[in-house]
Amino acid sequence: MKILRNREDVIKYCLTFSDVYEDYPFRDSNWTCMRIRKNKRIFAWIFEKEGHIWVNVKCDPEWRDFWREAYTSVVPAYHMNKKHWNSVILDGLVPAAEIQRMIAESYDLCRK
Repeated sequence: MKILRNREDVIKYCLTFSDVYEDYPFRDSNWTCMRIRKNKRIFAWIFEKEGHIWVNVKCDPEWRDFWREAYTSVVPAYHMNKKHWNSVILDGLVPAAEIQRMIAESYDLCRK
């Protein structure tokens, strides 16, 4: 996948991981979460804010600041624990491969 710019792209990528499903836990359809079936843990929150799709991903605290410093579109997570979660704003400034890497790391951390 070359580009991750919209909700559908992110959902499609997340569904490539084993034992994952899409969920809408709130009455607000703006919030999509991707869960691991075995433990029901969420590894990606997907929502629209300020005209862009945002993806909240869990991250190792050792990498948290690296991502935030490397890309202005990676910020402390919106509505989440800022020690363990980052928000990635899909505004074209973060390469798709890096977004995929962050989602994969979140999946690995949450599947434990």
